[in-house]
Amino acid sequence: MRRQQTEINLNLRWGVAHIYSSYNNTIIHITDLTGCETIAKGSGGMVVKSDRLESSPTAALHAAKLAAEVAREKGINALHIKIRAPGGHNGPPTPGPGAQAAVRALSRMGFRIGIIEEVTGLPTDGCRQRGGKRGRRV
Repeated sequence: MRRQQTEINLNLRWGVAHIYSSYNNTIIHITDLTGCETIAKGSGGMVVKSDRLESSPTAALHAAKLAAEVAREKGINALHIKIRAPGGHNGPPTPGPGAQAAVRALSRMGFRIGIIEEVTGLPTDGCRQRGGKRGRRV
């Protein structure tokens, strides 16, 4: 039994699934472990006709399936997942509605899931806020 487990682990070919999920779109980008070589990509806009449906969980599910099929053809069978929201100094810090659906779709496609990590950018000192020297007076 022990020997069989190590043989299975040796046959894993890892990739990284970068999931960018905003309230306007969901983009799934699968790369190699270094992040330099693109293996597959899919977005909500590639699978639905209407602009307002691009960020929906259904569109994210179909986009993840699209990217997963291409990655499977190229030999990837295990994924680390990095989820990103718009973030920064003027974007929402929480991922959109398609992030969870995309992760669920990738796991249902039979990929071995490694690390799920959130990599949303945090503001470190952005642009000057509006309101003047003494702030906004209410």
